[in-house]
Amino acid sequence: MALRSKTSRLPPEVNRILYVKNLPFKITSEELYDIFGKFGGIRQIRLGTAADTKGTAFVVFDDIYDAKMAVDHLSGFNVLNRYLIVLYYQQNKVTKKADPNAKRQDINNLKEKYNAETQPRVLCVFIVGSQLM
Repeated sequence: MALRSKTSRLPPEVNRILYVKNLPFKITSEELYDIFGKFGGIRQIRLGTAADTKGTAFVVFDDIYDAKMAVDHLSGFNVLNRYLIVLYYQQNKVTKKADPNAKRQDINNLKEKYNAETQPRVLCVFIVGSQLM
């Protein structure tokens, strides 16, 4: 849908997956298709339903140029008196939050702080026999 030339280059943060924040809690995925579909083909929309993800969504476009057009036109767009925040999805920020080494270090720090055992406990039960009387 978007006009593009073969020599045009996009910034490295631009991709087909958009992260949308500040959505009205009662918005439906069909309404999001209506809003974002004006800029090109949409492959998928994931609407946040949990308490901590409500008001957010991921929109995946078929074409990267259509995603760029949507960001350019819908950032700050008013939907039910809420101004949308439309960002490019950034994988490195997500993986940075889920860094297992940092989590291990946090756990070790807590163990040291509270003098918790660092070795796992092993529980063994031996059953030799039983007698019925």
